[in-house]
Formats: sequence, C-alpha cells, structure tokens
Amino acid sequence: MNTKNLKAYAPKARSQFIEAIKKRAAQLGIYQDKIADVQFEGGAAIIEGRAFTKKQGDQRKALERKIDEKPLATHIERYDLFIREMAYTWFNRLAAIRYMELHDYLDHGFRVLSNPNGADSLPEILDHASDVVDSLDPDQKYLDKNHIIELQLAGNKEEELYRELLLGQCHRLYNIMPFMFEAIDDATELLLPDNLTKTDSILKGLVNEIPEEDWSEIEVIGWLYQFYISEHKDAVIGKVVKSEDIPAATQLFTPNWIVKYLVQNSLGRQWLATYPESDLKGKMEYYIEPAEQSDDVIEQLKAITPTSIDPEQIKVLDPAAGSGHILVEVYEVLREIYLERGYRLREIPELILTKNIYGLDIDDRAAQLAGFALMMKAREDDRRIFQRVEDGEVALNVYSLQSTEGLDIGKLWQALNLEGNQKQGSTGGLFDTLDGETGTFVQPTGIYKEYFELLQILKTSFLQAKTLGSLIQIDNQHLQNLVALKELLQAKEKGSDPSSKNAAIDLLPIIHQAMLLSQEYDVVVANPPYMGSKYQTSEVKKYLKDHFDGYEKDLFSAFIVRNLRLAKYRGELGFMTPFVWMFISTYEQLRNKLVNDEIISTLIQLEYSGFDGATVPICTFTLTKGHVDDYVGSYIKLSDFRGAGNQSPRTLEAINNRDCNWFFNAKPDDFKKVPSSPIAYWMTNSMRELFVKFPAISQSVNVTGGMTTADNDRFLRLWHEVSVGKSNLSSNNRVDAQESKKKWFPYNKGGSYRKWFGNRDYFVNWYNDGEEIIGTGRAFPRSKNHYFKESLTYTATSSSYFGIRYSDPGFIFDAKGSSCFADEDTLKCSLGFLASKISSYLLQSLNPTIEFQTGNLAILPFIEVSSLKEIVDELIEISRVDWNAYETSWSFSQHSFLESKVFSDTIQHTFCKVVEEWGKLINKTSTLEEKNNSLLIEAYGLNDEVTPNIPDTEITLVCNPKYRYDSKSSVTELENRQQSDTITELISYSVGCMMGRYSLDCEGLVYAQSGNEGFKELDSEGVYRTFPADDDGIVPLASENWLFEDDATARFKEFVKNVWGDEHLQENLEFVAGSLCLHALKPVKGESANDTVRRYFSKQFYKDHCKTYKKRPIYWLFSSGKEKAFECLVYLHRYNEGTLSRMRTEYVTPLMGKYESQHSLLAEQKIEATTTESRRIEKELKSLDKKQAELRTFDEQLKHYAEKRITLDLDDGVKANYGKFGNLLADVKTIHGQAVK
Repeated sequence: MNTKNLKAYAPKARSQFIEAIKKRAAQLGIYQDKIADVQFEGGAAIIEGRAFTKKQGDQRKALERKIDEKPLATHIERYDLFIREMAYTWFNRLAAIRYMELHDYLDHGFRVLSNPNGADSLPEILDHASDVVDSLDPDQKYLDKNHIIELQLAGNKEEELYRELLLGQCHRLYNIMPFMFEAIDDATELLLPDNLTKTDSILKGLVNEIPEEDWSEIEVIGWLYQFYISEHKDAVIGKVVKSEDIPAATQLFTPNWIVKYLVQNSLGRQWLATYPESDLKGKMEYYIEPAEQSDDVIEQLKAITPTSIDPEQIKVLDPAAGSGHILVEVYEVLREIYLERGYRLREIPELILTKNIYGLDIDDRAAQLAGFALMMKAREDDRRIFQRVEDGEVALNVYSLQSTEGLDIGKLWQALNLEGNQKQGSTGGLFDTLDGETGTFVQPTGIYKEYFELLQILKTSFLQAKTLGSLIQIDNQHLQNLVALKELLQAKEKGSDPSSKNAAIDLLPIIHQAMLLSQEYDVVVANPPYMGSKYQTSEVKKYLKDHFDGYEKDLFSAFIVRNLRLAKYRGELGFMTPFVWMFISTYEQLRNKLVNDEIISTLIQLEYSGFDGATVPICTFTLTKGHVDDYVGSYIKLSDFRGAGNQSPRTLEAINNRDCNWFFNAKPDDFKKVPSSPIAYWMTNSMRELFVKFPAISQSVNVTGGMTTADNDRFLRLWHEVSVGKSNLSSNNRVDAQESKKKWFPYNKGGSYRKWFGNRDYFVNWYNDGEEIIGTGRAFPRSKNHYFKESLTYTATSSSYFGIRYSDPGFIFDAKGSSCFADEDTLKCSLGFLASKISSYLLQSLNPTIEFQTGNLAILPFIEVSSLKEIVDELIEISRVDWNAYETSWSFSQHSFLESKVFSDTIQHTFCKVVEEWGKLINKTSTLEEKNNSLLIEAYGLNDEVTPNIPDTEITLVCNPKYRYDSKSSVTELENRQQSDTITELISYSVGCMMGRYSLDCEGLVYAQSGNEGFKELDSEGVYRTFPADDDGIVPLASENWLFEDDATARFKEFVKNVWGDEHLQENLEFVAGSLCLHALKPVKGESANDTVRRYFSKQFYKDHCKTYKKRPIYWLFSSGKEKAFECLVYLHRYNEGTLSRMRTEYVTPLMGKYESQHSLLAEQKIEATTTESRRIEKELKSLDKKQAELRTFDEQLKHYAEKRITLDLDDGVKANYGKFGNLLADVKTIHGQAVK
C-alpha cells in the first residue's frame, strides 16, 4: 500500500466533502448563521419557497434537531460540528462501499462507485439498475422497481437514478452494519451531495486518486481516517483540547509492525505460555521468545499459568480502538488459534466477533471504521457472514461511547414499564412508577429498584463519556444486573409498544458500554491517547486527580493503570506510548507500579524519529498482570537506527539474533537499585552497583533549578541588545546587584551542547532585586540565595549530549540553565565528573529523553577525586579562550588574526598559524579530557566498562570544525567551511571597527552605549586613530563601485591595508575572495577579488550577521527594496533621532542625482553604440529605471520617518525596536516577528 496516495487525497477530500455538505445543507435552508423554517402545506414541505416531500420535510426537521442537540454554546459552533460529522459520515460510507466493491463483497456483484471499463465511464450499477433492485431491496421497502426502470429507460435521468441506487445500497448495508449505514428514512440521506455522476463529483477523487491496488488491505480504511483528520489535528494540537476535538488531537494510526508486535506478544504470548509447542509461534514474526529464567521463576510461572485454554472464553479488549487496526490483528491471531484447535474456518468469524473481540472509542467515526474493518475480515473467511448478521446470529462488541447528557432516566424508566404497572400517558416523580390500577405512584421494588438505581449510576458515570472514554470506571459488581437489564431491554426493543421500544433503544448503548467497562479481560491492548496536563480541560484534570492520583500527568499514564484494572490476574497487556514514562520523575509512581506489581515482559524503545505519526518519542511494550520476582524481560533498543523505515527490520533482526548489540535481557527488579527506578534495561550490573556503593552527588553538591520569568520576551535580552551602561557583569551577591542600580545581569539559560565554559548569551532584567519580574506575580524565581554565586550550569534540554560548564560569579540562572553549587574544590571536581564519559553514560541511562532533570543529576554516584581539579582548571581556561575568541562573547578582545603570536605579513599566512594554534588547543583538550576520564574510570572501578577516549565531535570548542559543523562532512569540506567562516568573521570584525564598536587601537568592546551618546568624546581621545570609525554609524552597501566612495567594500579594503599594509594588499584581497567562495558564496567565473567582496557585502553579509546574532542584529540593514537601489548598515547603539535625516541628506539625495547622471550618460552612449552594445545599454537603462523608481518611493518613506524623529529604548530589545521603521528595514517579519505597514 502506498500511503503517499492516501496522504495526498484524504485532507483534500475532507475539504471537498465539507463544502459539498454545506452546499447541500444550504439547499435545505440550513446555514451557519440561521436555519430556515419548514412549512407543511398539504402533502408538501416548503423551505424558502422550494417544495419538498413531506418525508423530506420531516427529515429536515430531524436534521435541525441534530444540530440543536450538540452540546455547544452557539449555533455557529453546533453547525460547524454538525457539518463536519455529516461530511465524515458520508466519507466513511463511500470509502466502505469502495472497499467492498473492489473485493466483490456486494451481493449483486456490480460496482457502485466505479466502472471496471475505466475512470471515464459511469458507475457500473447504472447499467444494471433493474437487475440490482431485487438484491438491494427484496421486499420493495425503499426502492420502487417500476420507478427505477422508468428512470433507466428515460436516458437522461442518470443523476436521479444513481442517487436512488446509492441510497438503496446504503439502506441494504444498514441491515449488516447499522453503525455505519443509515436506516430507511434516516435524515442523513438528505445530505448526500449532488452531482454524483458528474466529472466534478466528490466520488471521482475516491475512485481515481487512490489506485485500486492500494485498497487491497483493510488497513487502508484506518490510514484514510488518519489522513482525513490530519488538518483538524494540526489545528487543535498544542492547545487545551475541547471534548469534541479530543479524537483529532489524540488518535494515531498504529504502524502495522507495532500492532503485530503488541498482539503477538500479548494474546499470542498467553496462548504459547499454555501451549509452548503450538505452531502459532512460527506464524508470529514479531513474537519475542521469553528469556531464559531461573528455576524459581519457572516454578512461579508454572503455578499461575492455566493448563488449558478454551478459545471461546478468551476476551480481548482495545479500550481506545480507533479505526480497529489492533482488533484486526487480534482477529488474525484468534483465527489461527481456532484453526489449531480444530474449528472449521466458516464458523470461526462468528465466534470471534461475538465472543472474543471487544472495542471502545470516544469517536463515533473511528468506531464505525473499527466495526467495518472487523466485518470485512470476517467476510474474508465466511461468505455468509452478512446473512448471519441479518439473522441476528452475529453482533459486534465494538461501541462508540455515548454521553448520558440529555437522557431523562425517570421518563425512560416509566416508558419501559418493566413491572407492567404503568398507566400509559402519565408522568410521575423521578423515583416513582404510576400504578396502572389505582393511579397512585409506587417506587420500584426488589430487583427493579436495583435496575433503576443502576441506570441512575450509569447516567452520572457517563455524563463525560465523550471526554473521558474508557477511563470511566464501572464497578464489576454491577455486571450481573447489567446482563439481566440488557436482556430485558432487548426484549422491549423487539416489542410492539413504541414508548418502551424507543426507551430501550436509547438505553441499550449505555448498557453495552457499561458492560464492557465492568468486566475483566484476558488481554487488553491499546495505543492510548497522549495528552499532557497542559492541554487537558479542568474537568479532565479533576477526574484524573480523583481517580488516578499520581498517574494524572498524561492521559496515557492513566490509561495504563485503567487497563490494568480491566485485565484479569495473569492477563496480558500491550501498549504503545511516549517513552518518557520510563525515565522522568513525573512518572516515577507509574514506573514503581509496573516494576513492583506487574511483569514487564517485553519492550521496544523506538528511535526519536522512529514513528512518523507522533511528535514524541515512542516505546511499545507488553505487561503481564501480577508480579513474579526476578523475572527476566526482553528489550530492544532502536535508538541508533534513525527513521521510521529502520524500526521494523531492526526489530526483526534483533528477534532473530538475540546476540545483536541492541537486544537486552534485564530483570525489572534490578531497576530498583537505581533511585526512581528508571527503565534502564541496557545498564550493566556494574553500573547499577555504583548507585549502591557510592553516595549521591547531592550530598556534596547542591543541584537546583533556576528561575522561570513567565515572560522571557519581556525580561530577557541577548547581551548585545542592551546598553553596556545599564549592565552589571561583576556582582557577587544580590545586595551588590541591587546597590549597583543596574538593570541587566548575566543569565545562564542553557544553550547548545558545550562543556567546561561558554554559552554566556543572555541578560535578565533584575533591577532592584527583580522588582519588575516578581511584581508580575507569575514568575518563579527559585533559589534566589544562590544568585550571583560561582557555579556549574548545564543545558537542561538537549537533543545531543550533556553539556555542563563552569560559571564565574555574577550570574542568575534559568530553569533551562539549572545549576550546581559547592565549595570551589568540590565544584571543580564535580565538573570533572559531570563532564566525563561515566556521567554521560549514567545520565543517558537515567533519562535518555531530551530533558536532563535536576533529579537525574542529584542521584548520580559521586566520588570527589581531588586530582581532577588541576585538569578541570586547564580545561575551563582553554574553553574560556575559545569562547572569547568570537565577537558574540562580551569578553571578545579582537579577531584571532590580530594576536601577536600568529600575526603574519599576509592573511593567508596568518590564517595558517591560527589553524595551527587551534589544532594545539584541540589536541590539548582531548588529552586533558581523556586524563580526566581515566582517573574517574579507575576511581569507579570501571576499567572493563568504559574507555577514556573522546570522539573529536565531543571536543566542544568553536575552533574544532568537527564539533562546530556537521561531522559527516569530509575533512576537506570541514576545512573549507572553517576557512570561509573565519574570513566572514574577519569581515564582521572590520564592520565593527567601521562602526566604532571595536578599534584597532584598543582591545575589547569600545562602544556599546545607546543613542550615540559619548561617541564623540571617545573619538576625540584618539581611540580610533589607526582606522577611523564612521562619523555617523551609517555604512552604505553598494553593488557597484561608482555609487559611494566610502561604502563597506571600500572601507574593508582600507581596513586590510591598515592591518597588513599595502605591499600584499591584492594578494590579501584575493585570499579573502577565494575563502568566501569556499562556502559563503558561489564562485563567479572571471570575477575580481574586489567584486567578490562587494557581492558578499551586498548579498550575504546581513544574512550571516543575523544568523550570528540570533535574529537580533546590531547592524541594521536599511534597504530600498528588491532592486537594492540603496542599502546601508546602521549601528544600533549609535542610532539616534537624527540618523534618518542624515541618511537622507548625506546618502539618498546625492544618490538620486548620481542615478540621474548615470542614466543620461548611458542614454548618450546608446546613440553611438553598436547593436550588441545598444542591447546591453538598454538593459542597464531598464535596471536604472527600476532603481530610480524604487529609490523615489524609499525617499518618500524615509522623509516621513525622519520627520517623526524616532528614538529607541534599547531595553525593549531588537525585536520590538526593529518594527518602528515600517518597511525601511530588511527582513522585518523575520526579526520583528510580523510584517509592518
């Protein structure tokens, strides 16, 4: 099956069906804002002047009631939900018919939606209309054969004829599958869309866009459903999910291989435990043979394993059945079990459907599809199964849970008249029945009182059925009465009294679902819904807290517990869930329950991207209810095999070769040796024993979470955004910070994977001891007593490795930059341990998710190895030097090329020396880290478990290309990328010198105040003597050299000349240009070095700058637009209210004159030019015309904003300030967050 075809078609079909239903509804007077009245006149119904039959009028009124019954606040909401329901109802029906016609399951044998003669032909059934009437309606209840023949002979009534036949087919299928197809007179038939035989019919896509071969397996129905709801799912995901949206938000179509694994290792496992020699084992490719057990375990298992199993007594439940994928596999395995026990194939489907398989879901449409899928599997094995259903021999036990809201139990009870003492037409109290003889009210007595009270319990229990689903608990003690009440209601349903009949019809669905939730099952298998508490409604949260306390953080956790309650002792269970429950503290109670009370028999942990349908990493596992001490489970770890396509084959490989390095045997009881019992099945016994032998690091080091501001956009800034005059880098405590009167302080916030030192990117507004943050009442400033202290800080969220770094005094820290505190010697030794391979291994075992929680660190076994301190100090210093070598550090002093020990006569020679120095740093870091690892391996006694070697990719220095870039690139590619980037960094530094941010005459950050204040004073002190900074902080970028004498290209050339001299100027420029073309730019044949540099400034510099400064640029690009008639950079910290006026008078106005002069010159040259030259000049003139027009528009806008004399408050940050200039700036949407006018 090619799911790409389904994925392409289904979302489109959803839109088409919704629009077609809306159009049909409008013809019936049903609109989003109103519903027109129906007037009955004689035998007709009149809607908005259009005449319909009385039957159609009654059906229209029924549709109106359906809309009004929706439990939503407004008509618009009720209408929208109704339309969506009708759309999927007809989509499901037509998809079902399509599957059946292709498998020749329709009694008459003709195709209803298509024609075997080709896509352009009318449906085959039209050619045989008179022949199929007897098959569709043997009793002539809804099809008039004479009328059908008349329509067929008319020759121009194909549309009317086809509509009659299609509805007839639906009515016929109602007798077999009433859950999917309507009864005669059902109102939904009114909404069957029009133009079904036309070329633009909604049927065409279903027939033409999904090849017939894709309909070969019944799972096509499930895939269609998943893709059908995909757009709705995207719309509701990430929000608090309302009841009506829960199915779309939580349903995932379980991959076929996982379904097989789950069923084969639960149902199949149970059968094989009793019959180990069964041939069933050879038919289950995903079955995992149990691990070898001790004699004691074997005896325990023997004592609880039945000696025989009657197949007809096996009960299997999927409490979140979806479209039935799991239940279909259950059917397959049960069929093999029955065949093995000697049953005839044709009698097996009836037994499976009526005795073995049970399913529940909150979604009506999903339950419809699940029932349909099971019926189709049954039809494969029994050609008479449809007739058996019609004869009442077969009934499915798959239900969509229904809410009891709107059910009046008192009235329904009276209508049932079970005691035979009700006077027809009377009403009474809620707990009373009217005596038919005396007219007095009597209370139900005896068993009837129990029945009535049971109905009241069910009424209360199922009020939120559409929200809570199978989490609803019905006490097993009610089962006997439920069975008896069901029999009574079924008798009433078949009776002649319309009141009691209708009451029974209303109540039976509630009884059915209550029975399924009150009985116990041999096997429970599910892919439960995933929904964290963040997205749950208050009602759901309360229910989970009341009934699943400790398991309420996600629906899937509560479902696991609920399913265990539904299973018999020694029952088998299977699940597919997010794998976070295996590791993080939120699910510790669930882990303890599964480890202490149950058996984890098998588990497969998928790779992070191993399931296309989920946005979370997944595991799939099986349990046996009831604990057996020292049981050895089987585990498969697919973490190293990226992509969904690898998961199934690697699983099979492990099953067939248990010696592979991703198959593990482990005792769940051993998980308890590690605090919080993570399901670290791959951890060796030696590693587990560390937690027993050594104290937790928390006994020596305080590991604590940091602050959550509740509004990072307001309170956090990248350090380069604000004025240094308002920043404090050296506070040692909160008192120092408060007394400094400064607003911005360094803030550790995690960041990318890096060890030892670095990721010093953010400032936080902590003015007056956090007055503004705390004043919101929403922030949570944890651990304030640790603010500004020397610490270790680590990245809490990382998709790679654990990165922990030393932090100087002076920092506050974020929840995502959690920190560790201790005395200096212990702090450094703990850094050596936490940055080691041992720590990395242990943390990956404790929690291989993307979240490193403080609790994970706190329990690590810690030995203080004093000899680590000197090594750690060296590693911190190397990493500090590396971090500060780039201008994104506030301690950056100058570009690496300008350091005296590497400076040479040419840029190329200088670069070679720098690379040599970088190599020394990388090698030294590697040596020191390996020494650190060796000392710890020795101390922990892990010589046989861990090697000290460090991969080059984990030497976290920016100067290390294997860490900085994609490690899969070749050595040459890495070297080229590093050379190109180093030159772009040199260009960026030169721009900093042009702007006055840096200077060739003094190291470090020279000017980063605001509003250009104090700049002239600095300049007069001779700070920019060697290479003068620009007078106004405006540097034009020009694509041609005649536009400006002092554009960025000219100034860069001057910079190179100032630093390296005139002698090698051209050689240096050529090296710069060649380096740019290694990665930053694509080379252009015949282009001069100067033009390459100019092209870089014009086309790429600003992109690189925004990337370097994380979309918070300090040099802002003012641009006239697409034609680049005028562009310039303005230094944020030097911008002032006169900058735009100066830009206009000094740059834009003179440029307009230059363009005019150039235009005149070219026009004159064209007169005397050759034909070829004339064409070239004409092209240039057209380009000039566009630029001049663009520049005039830009000038008008610039004048407007210049007159506003806009000022910037740097405290507001780049994102806010960048939006103040309309479209004068480039990339406004990217940086400001939205387009501006």
